[in-house]
Amino acid sequence: MSQPLHFAVFGHPISHSLSPQIHQAFAAQFGIALDYRAIDATPEAFGEAAKHFFQDEESRGANVTLPHKAAAFALADEHTQAAKRAGIANVLTRLANGRLSAHNTDGAALVRDLTDRHDLDLRGHDTLLLGAGGAARAVAWALFEAGVQTLTIVNRSPEAADALADAIGEPARVHTRYWEDLAGIGSFDLIVNATSAGTLGQSLSLPFSLVGSRATCYDLGYGKSAFGFMAWARAAGARYAYDGLGMLVEQAADAFELWHGKRPDTEPVYQALLAQGS
Repeated sequence: MSQPLHFAVFGHPISHSLSPQIHQAFAAQFGIALDYRAIDATPEAFGEAAKHFFQDEESRGANVTLPHKAAAFALADEHTQAAKRAGIANVLTRLANGRLSAHNTDGAALVRDLTDRHDLDLRGHDTLLLGAGGAARAVAWALFEAGVQTLTIVNRSPEAADALADAIGEPARVHTRYWEDLAGIGSFDLIVNATSAGTLGQSLSLPFSLVGSRATCYDLGYGKSAFGFMAWARAAGARYAYDGLGMLVEQAADAFELWHGKRPDTEPVYQALLAQGS
């Protein structure tokens, strides 16, 4: 019997990662024996750790989480369009020639979670995107291409927001505002938090006036990192408030399909994680 192929998730810290559990659940759907490990690497050690992992021909792919997504992009030899747009990678794949390919599946995963799981028709939505880092760049393009009516990008450093809006190049639909003007820019149908505030344990101190009467609020983080934004959304009267657990499962499914050529059923895995309080 052949040995299972090797896969991993890199991060720092990484002990909290749900990726091993998610990928094992996907593999069980197809009877695939999977060697999927969590590898904790400091930012200084990530490059060598990733190279060492992929030197083994049985190592075929890795998920990459904070703080290594930019380094993973730089490490790769080839990049998908989504990865180039974001400037970061959350998936690395070893190609047949030993080269590494970088992917970014965050944007597609967010849109799929909103539209397929939560039945939200993004067309016609006035959308506020908080943040302009790598995660925000990934989801901005996906939201725009999914047909949101307008996309307003607000970041504490306006230069990054302006650069993202300029890259998309649709000033009639995509524009920026200053963070200090949030109280006066009106309300939105969809508010997406792509900042690192929750992960860093910081408060955003957002005005309630941003939340429209039927608004959906979404945090790209999940679990404890999303608690603050979710609490704000509910207090502000948002119709729906979701964290990024579904997005996590969907981006894992994209990686799994990329590596194994099979599309897993994400809903039972998502429901199992909800039931265990993830």
